[in-house]
Amino acid sequence: MKIKGYRRPDGRFGIRNYVLILPCSLCASETARFTAQNVEGAIYLANQGGCSLSKRDLKVTLETLSGIAANPNIYATVLIGNGCEVVQASLLEAEIRKKTNKPLYTLVIREEGGSIKTVEKAARIAEKLCEEARKLQVEEADISELILGTECGGSDPTSGLVSNPVVGKCSDLLVELGGSVILSETPEMIGAEQILARRCADDETKDALLKMIADYEKDFLLVGENPRSGNPTPGNIQGGITTLEEKSLGCIHKGGTGVIRQVLGYGEMVTRKGLVVSDTPGQDIASIIGMAASGAQMVVFTTGHGTPTGSAVVPVIKITGNEETYEKMKDNIDLDCSKVLTQGKSLDEAGEELLEMVVRTANGRKTKAEELGFQEVSMARYCNFA
Repeated sequence: MKIKGYRRPDGRFGIRNYVLILPCSLCASETARFTAQNVEGAIYLANQGGCSLSKRDLKVTLETLSGIAANPNIYATVLIGNGCEVVQASLLEAEIRKKTNKPLYTLVIREEGGSIKTVEKAARIAEKLCEEARKLQVEEADISELILGTECGGSDPTSGLVSNPVVGKCSDLLVELGGSVILSETPEMIGAEQILARRCADDETKDALLKMIADYEKDFLLVGENPRSGNPTPGNIQGGITTLEEKSLGCIHKGGTGVIRQVLGYGEMVTRKGLVVSDTPGQDIASIIGMAASGAQMVVFTTGHGTPTGSAVVPVIKITGNEETYEKMKDNIDLDCSKVLTQGKSLDEAGEELLEMVVRTANGRKTKAEELGFQEVSMARYCNFA
């Protein structure tokens, strides 16, 4: 099975072809936004952090931002710093260079003479890069080069019964074809740890998985909180989900039945084929950004109640098993798989239908979120527990 896209100088394969305007911090974000708005073909990633960071937070932020720049959907990056932030432009540039040899330009607002002059210069650079990107020839690649992120949000009982298992079927098919799948959302693995641990490829992977989940709970307890105090969410409870463990048992269906080959920290790059687990928060948008930083070119997002979420970096396919939600949110949801519940359609059939949509999206089909121009951004932040 083939997908179409763009071969990058670092050897990876992208299914979109963007020039990224990437601010190092919140203070540089508006300058980056103005730049992107003035250049057709450029995208902008809002950075709500980049300063006042703990040591752990700095590491995660550098990992994430550099991973986004290295994402194969990005042709080139224009990096914009303010000059005094913790995430210095030179520091982030060095991290990006470790991961990719794609085109990269760096500007610092204070050195360029202010925001207006920076926007003028950055826009000229970005226009040139976009022109180069448009000249690239579309190539074919095997679907084994696809890394698919999986996410669930606004869950209701149909998520665990239908849409998550459908994604799991799609995940198994992709892994069988040699591709990679990311199972995310650490808090929604609590209570299902032992099920996942039995699927790990070796003891090292199993120990890493169990430590990841235990550390998540420990971080909450250190500040006198409990992860169950905010999870399930009000929307989950309204839909009929009663406990975090119940939610977790539905969530992990997205990973299918395959062997877990790797456990990743937030934003760490996927280096093994097959099913991998990523240490992301349950907050949907932060989880999606983390998977994009890990190298996912696309995300499949299941929802029971509905969500409009999209991303500037990766296409996000929204899928629901709730027919009522689909009818209410046709502007936002790409695939209705409720017939599994209402008309006896098999999970295998629905999984194949989703894989077909994944391939069509890789080959240029725009998701509902892409058509609307949605590009939400959030990033995980951590206290200095470690």
